[in-house]
Amino acid sequence: MKHARRLATVTLSLSLLGGTAAALAPTASAASASTCTYNLADHDARVDGNGINYRTGPSTSYSSKGFLYDNDRLRVYCGKGDWYYTKLIRRSKSGLSSGTYGWIRSDMLLQLAG
Repeated sequence: MKHARRLATVTLSLSLLGGTAAALAPTASAASASTCTYNLADHDARVDGNGINYRTGPSTSYSSKGFLYDNDRLRVYCGKGDWYYTKLIRRSKSGLSSGTYGWIRSDMLLQLAG
């Protein structure tokens, strides 16, 4: 009985530790946002242009997730230099899923609205 109680305690401790570690680990989007150097109040924006790369990081040296087109809608969260970290509000015209996070140059946005 003593052995079973000890085993149950160890099992519970390990599951709690595992849950805590998972809760503390950043999401993929939060990890990317950590490269931001300034925050913006969340704003909606529309893309101004066609065939604009939606990138994995804040420069042209990062790979493209796909393309954005005129009036694709984004939510802007923060930035680094001339780049904004965003999330697609709706499925893009090129087929990128709603909720996809990525980086876009600030001059590729038509408007920011609070």
